[in-house]
Amino acid sequence: MIQRYDSLTATLAGKVPDGVLLAFVRVVLAGIFWRSGQTKVEEGTWFQVTETTYELFRTEYAGVPLPPEFAALAATAAEHVFPALLVAGLFTRLSALGLLGMTLTIQFFVYPEAWWPVHSLWAALALVLVLRGGGWLSLDALLARGRC
Repeated sequence: MIQRYDSLTATLAGKVPDGVLLAFVRVVLAGIFWRSGQTKVEEGTWFQVTETTYELFRTEYAGVPLPPEFAALAATAAEHVFPALLVAGLFTRLSALGLLGMTLTIQFFVYPEAWWPVHSLWAALALVLVLRGGGWLSLDALLARGRC
């Protein structure tokens, strides 16, 4: 019985399942922030930040220690660029670290009551990617193979 369990564990910890799992984590984390970013831009535009977004950063998100106009632009850009990079698996660790920083900023300066269950889950997803990278199903892996 223990040998069967060990065999199953070894199979699940293999390269293929690991790469698929990391790709799934990349897409899930990217989806969370991409959808948030989409609420900040005018529908039908590439990157026209809405007046509502600026107002949110002046009022509800006023605790963020950055000028509201800059914070609105930076958050909107980050919520589009980092998720796109995550889906591609390009600069995965850096992108996940950026989203982890955003998560912690939201946690400490905007919604401190939301650690459990929301922000803790976002942080966990980001930390997996920071520590493990994008996996073999990523452009990071393709580029690394090219350097060898």
